[in-house]
Amino acid sequence: MPGPGEAVALIAAGVVAGAVGAAGGVTSLVSYSALLGVGVPPLQANVCNLVAGVACWPGSASTSRRELAATNRSLTGILALAGCAAAVGSVTLLVTPPGVFVRLAPFLVALASLAMLVQPWLTARTPRESGRLRLLTWPLIGLVSIYSGYFGAGSGIMLLAALLVLVDNRVPEANAIKNMLLGAATLASAVVFVVAGPVDWTAVVPLAAGLFAGSAAGPVIARRVSPRALRWAVASLGLGLAVALWWRQG
Repeated sequence: MPGPGEAVALIAAGVVAGAVGAAGGVTSLVSYSALLGVGVPPLQANVCNLVAGVACWPGSASTSRRELAATNRSLTGILALAGCAAAVGSVTLLVTPPGVFVRLAPFLVALASLAMLVQPWLTARTPRESGRLRLLTWPLIGLVSIYSGYFGAGSGIMLLAALLVLVDNRVPEANAIKNMLLGAATLASAVVFVVAGPVDWTAVVPLAAGLFAGSAAGPVIARRVSPRALRWAVASLGLGLAVALWWRQG
């Protein structure tokens, strides 16, 4: 149970994590590490991280309205998919021994980070109008959302990479859609965890407060930074998270 000093540290970490995540980066690079740093056990830290992540949704949504309007897309169906898939992932976490996704996480995050770097080249050679290509959108988002509900670290960068290739090659717009999908996924996961068992609210509440504040600033940052610079920054953070997750397994 975090004390007052640890709570302050979680608020600060949440602000940074929320801003980084909502701007396109990897929230868990900061938030999950911060929970481990204040002494929360790994499994409980994963649960707290997913529950606290709900606070990112209203923060990022409030400042992403311009980008969401520019996408001119209905997100109702795909948000429902993300929520249902994440709930499946969270239930899987509760009823099975941890391990498979956790071992795969470093490689999935690294692959998504590299996809971010090659995305302009890939989209230039892959017509988005292709029906075959569009068929991949929902399965990929569903799979990443299952992973998001199970473990979550790096799921944002995986979604962003998929959206840039399959849905919208504009970084701010794809990032805004990504924030909405993650919001639906984290809300569904939070419901599962709150219903299924005890949650360490002394860790969740301060982290969530920081995440809300930081996530409101993230889309503004993404709007002001050049897409190329943002792509490289996100990919670099993603590769850093992949290395950290791989090292933690050793």
